[in-house]
Amino acid sequence: MNKLFEQGYLGTQVLKNRYILAPMTRVSSEADGTPNERVHRYYERYAKGGFAVVITEGVYPDTKHSQAYEFQGGLATEQHAANWKPIVESVQSHGALMIAQLMHGGAQTQGNYYSDVTVAPSPFTPPSDKAEIYGGSGPYPEAKELTLAEIEEVKQGFVQSAKYAKKAGFNGVELHGANGYLLDEFLSKGINQRTDQYGGSVENRVRLLKELIVDVREAVGGTMIVGIRISQLKATDKSYKWPGGEEEAATIFSELGKTDVDYIHISDDDATTPGFGDGTMTMSEAAKKYSGKPIIACGSLGDPEKAATVIEQGQADFIAIARQALANPDTPNRVKNGKPLDTFDGKAILTPRAYVKDFELEM
Repeated sequence: MNKLFEQGYLGTQVLKNRYILAPMTRVSSEADGTPNERVHRYYERYAKGGFAVVITEGVYPDTKHSQAYEFQGGLATEQHAANWKPIVESVQSHGALMIAQLMHGGAQTQGNYYSDVTVAPSPFTPPSDKAEIYGGSGPYPEAKELTLAEIEEVKQGFVQSAKYAKKAGFNGVELHGANGYLLDEFLSKGINQRTDQYGGSVENRVRLLKELIVDVREAVGGTMIVGIRISQLKATDKSYKWPGGEEEAATIFSELGKTDVDYIHISDDDATTPGFGDGTMTMSEAAKKYSGKPIIACGSLGDPEKAATVIEQGQADFIAIARQALANPDTPNRVKNGKPLDTFDGKAILTPRAYVKDFELEM
């Protein structure tokens, strides 16, 4: 297990080990997105438990269309930033870094405090019903197509949110370009039907992500971590694969590799399985090969031996865990001290509605 406890680096920041808390939808803030004491206790326990980095749930960056769930945390106002500050300080006081994941819900929005309108690259209706575990029910509405002017507003929302993250003391920000939310919708050929500079070719579909990396980096400076999360699967379509397979992956990761993003975080059902069909490399391997960036692998890596193997074989540089962390907030400390890990039983969710049914947590 020694590889899991070696120091690592993201940008200019030193990580005490290779364990990272994956972002998980918590829907535990106030109705207006202000994080509260419940949120504070939730994140602090992982820092106490030995994680090198704590990544927040996807927090929405603006007060227009970005909020995806009721009671989702926000980083879109001065008040949001002020309430995140003591949480960040608490996490850092236990020796962990804290990264804010900035997420625009796009068409996968099922609860917004500010608007009933949903937006996407093109008119689009997610293929499955809203998630009951997060308070939704019934089908999603059709999202309206963003104009070029509205895309600029979306970008400015991310930039302003990154500035709020810096003001709150976060060590970094992660752009949520995975799991079917807005940035991933731009990336996905089956959803993005635009005919302008943001649609069509893979290079055009990854353009918004690259522009955001440039703009956010300029806003927060060179010492703050800037990362991005990428996946093929969607929260509303877990069987989705990039139609171009490894060739498409090569273009996406190569284009991201041309930016000064500090890491790429891969979200998958199982980080050790072939990403593009039998006999192909994993998503993490492809990201590492074609981008040249540090890679965080996430997906069924709760078993420490399995997680260590991913690092030992050079498939990724860090591992992120979700369900296993809910069952064992002190996973790194337990593994380091040779103590057994409890099994996740589906009852570890922390939300105002206190759901206890089994569900997917890594979205």
